[in-house]
This record gives sequence, structure tokens and C-alpha cells, in this order.
Amino acid sequence: QVQLVDSGGGLVQAGVSLRLSCAASGGTFSDLTMGWFRQPPGKGREFVAAISWSGRTTDYGDSVKGRFAISRDNAKNTAFLQMNNLKPEDTAVYYCVADDRRHFGGTKPEEYDYWGQGTQVTVSS
Repeated sequence: QVQLVDSGGGLVQAGVSLRLSCAASGGTFSDLTMGWFRQPPGKGREFVAAISWSGRTTDYGDSVKGRFAISRDNAKNTAFLQMNNLKPEDTAVYYCVADDRRHFGGTKPEEYDYWGQGTQVTVSS
């Protein structure tokens, strides 16, 4: 059973950067596809980014392409989401996710079995 603990959220002004972290335990981290979803206030969960178990392949939602970068450190069992040039519309609860079936390309919440508890990111204008 994989457990995920995400952290790094906060209240920031538009234009600044923030890095989220996701620490994984209970599984073989190098077998996990890792990703991030977000849920803005009053809306459904939206795909943000994913990275393959090897780290060689990444995918991004259209609204964050060119601003966000996902990465992973397999030696530390941790994934990261670097968020640059934050905008008020990036305000959401951000969730770290994982899939242990060596499947890559999922952009729907139901394609990920493991979820972190969520970390709030609020961007003021």
C-alpha cells in the first residue's frame, strides 16, 4: 500500500514561484508513475502533470504548460512540482497521485489509485 504526503503549499502573490513536494512510502517508488491534480474552489479535479517511473517522460495539462515542471528523485522517494509565474487561477488544493501499474498517460482522477491529503495553494493578485 502506497502512502503519499504532499506539502509545500501556501499563500503567495501572483508572479512568484512555489515548489510542492510529495513523499512516498510503502511501495517501490521507482515503479510508480507520479502526478499532480488540483481542485479549484467549487470545481472538479483537474490534471496538472505526470512523470513516468523512470523520469524520462512527462505530461502537462494545457493550463500549466511552460510554467510548471514535474520531477522526481528516486533515491529520496520524492516527487516535486515546480510552479513558476503563478496566477490567481492557479488557486486550488493540489493533490499528489501515484499509479503502480506501470501505466503512463492517465489524465483522469480515476486512473490513479493513490492520493495525498492535498496542500492548499492560494495566489493573490
